[in-house]
Amino acid sequence: MKLWIYITFILLIGFASNSGGQEPLHTSIRGYKVPAIVRNGDTIPHITLRLVYVYPKLRFKNKRQERYYYKLVRDVKKTLPIAKEIRNVVIETYEFLETLPDDEAKQRHIKAVEKGLKKQYTPRMKKLTFSQGKLLIKLVDRECNQSSFRLVRAFMGPFKAGFYQTFAALFGASLKKEYHPEDEDRMIERVATLVENGQL
Repeated sequence: MKLWIYITFILLIGFASNSGGQEPLHTSIRGYKVPAIVRNGDTIPHITLRLVYVYPKLRFKNKRQERYYYKLVRDVKKTLPIAKEIRNVVIETYEFLETLPDDEAKQRHIKAVEKGLKKQYTPRMKKLTFSQGKLLIKLVDRECNQSSFRLVRAFMGPFKAGFYQTFAALFGASLKKEYHPEDEDRMIERVATLVENGQL
């Protein structure tokens, strides 16, 4: 018994000498700092909780439908971040173009952006399946409120937009494909919303 008391005493002395005047261990508090409001003399924690989206429970008619759903979840998780990155690039490029003095400087910048995007995204795009590529086109429309075709035409002109559209059409895709969250794309919207909110 005396041995344990001695060991405990040594440890306490060691801690006190190493703490350098810091707050003792037993007074540290674990938790989260949150904003508070004072109402009628009482301090009340004031926490804004994130929205939680609740959808009706899915009922699959068969295994094929169930597999499609889980494949969609996987594909959205893979392509939604890319669509959001594209939105950010569009916003940054547009804002920077507004600061340039003339059309020649704007064209030079657009070519530089195009070259940088090809270098950055080509390896990632090669890893996408065909269905993921088609989904990405829709998600770009979701994030940018414009089809991929309109974005390319706005930044690179009608000739390049037409070229890329023809190229996509060869593989059965379309840059003009629009996103309809209330209709044909409501399942994509459901999955994307839950993924964005960390619920899926």
